[in-house]
Amino acid sequence: MTADPMPAVPDGGAGTEVTIVLDRKTLSVAQVPGETLLESARRAGMSPPFSCEAGNCGTCIAKLTEGTATMRVNDALDDDEVADGYVLTCQAVPDTARVSVTYDD
Repeated sequence: MTADPMPAVPDGGAGTEVTIVLDRKTLSVAQVPGETLLESARRAGMSPPFSCEAGNCGTCIAKLTEGTATMRVNDALDDDEVADGYVLTCQAVPDTARVSVTYDD
């Protein structure tokens, strides 16, 4: 039996982080339980694109490059985009201890 490489359901403890790539800059911040990827990026001092913050417009779209996240609402992305790893960062909450997302894709 092999160990799961990414523990599920982060608790905000040591080793839980969100890494964001925006405008060719990469920053990492500790996860805060229940915080969206957009909120994490803003807390890191970045200025990610967003508009409605309700999961309707798609302005905040980014691609997950590591880990998984669940979108609370998704009224903007089609199934193919989600299958390709795209999320609405205003609605995406990390499911794994480490999540990386890029707005630069």
